[in-house]
Amino acid sequence: MTKAFRNGFTRVMAVVAATAMLAGGAACGTTAADPSSGDRNASAVPTPNAPIQVVASVNQWGALAAQIGGDDVQVTSILSSTAVDAHDFEPQTADMAALSTADVVVANGAGYDSWAAKNLGKSTTLVSAAQMVGAMEGDNPHLWFSRDARIAMAEELANEFSKQRPEQKDEFAARLKEFKAQEQELSDWMSDWMSSYTGGSAKPTYAATEAVAYYLMSDLGFEDLTPEGYAQATAAEGEVAAADLQDFQELIESRGIDLLINNTQSASDATNMLTGTAGRSEVPVVDISEQMPEDAETLTDWIFSLVKQIASAVDPEYEGLLECVADADGTDGTDTQDGDGTESDGSGDSSSVCGTDGSSGDDADAGDSSDDSSTEGQTDPGK
Repeated sequence: MTKAFRNGFTRVMAVVAATAMLAGGAACGTTAADPSSGDRNASAVPTPNAPIQVVASVNQWGALAAQIGGDDVQVTSILSSTAVDAHDFEPQTADMAALSTADVVVANGAGYDSWAAKNLGKSTTLVSAAQMVGAMEGDNPHLWFSRDARIAMAEELANEFSKQRPEQKDEFAARLKEFKAQEQELSDWMSDWMSSYTGGSAKPTYAATEAVAYYLMSDLGFEDLTPEGYAQATAAEGEVAAADLQDFQELIESRGIDLLINNTQSASDATNMLTGTAGRSEVPVVDISEQMPEDAETLTDWIFSLVKQIASAVDPEYEGLLECVADADGTDGTDTQDGDGTESDGSGDSSSVCGTDGSSGDDADAGDSSDDSSTEGQTDPGK
């Protein structure tokens, strides 16, 4: 082989090898970027405009995250069953894995779901209701029943989602506005009912088998007459003394309260005894769960359905019960549109809790006149 031929052959082989390497590299790049190829590396390539991955400890806050986020978020709620005692819930390994890989974790806090703030990823953002309203462990943890907490959480979720998807900021703002309109309408309805029921004088009264709805009943204007010894024992998740249980029974038997609230997720022999006493004494009982039931579309819809039950139980003649329509479309009685121009039709879209002919529509200025979330006095230690 001549020297010239040998040099020419070497150059040709070098070109062939380089071409093969380039072709191979291009083929590998296509496989990694194409999820349809089945390559495991494909999942590592971020998809533009992918939904924000949100994991909520409980479905109450998960529903709110879905309402504010709309199609721009994908929400997983870990605790969503009304058949489980939330205070005894223990997350599974898969639950903790989901929390560690989420973009946003939505928690309640105040000792209710301390497991939710553990094992979070370095890039995970925690949004906590307790932090929003300054609640601490030992305070009543059922914060989703507080109007102030719901509004504060909605604002923070819209803010966090806007940080992660700034191009969708207007859509998040539009959904937040719709949510606040719902809450204002609910607040107006509650104020109208209170003025109709009390006439500006005495408050309606209630007692509870467990202080699940403390904030809701406070927002409604009820006075809590639950015997102190019983309330302290249940707040500490301890055994109720026989004397305290007897005091509670005597309160019911004497019809010293207008209503008994029963937490269906904390049933016991004592609570069964109290609800039985209420039935025999013709004291209305309203069952309330901690987690949202499956048929509730949004957090505000669920709260409103509970408010209607409470109002109906103690004041069945209130005309607003018949006028208020829970499933009307849009806060003005018409279909709403998201910020991108598409028609609202999902968990991320808002619907009016009352129709425009309802009592809240007749007195739009009743109740709270501002959307500002004042949290002062919301938490109630020992409850």
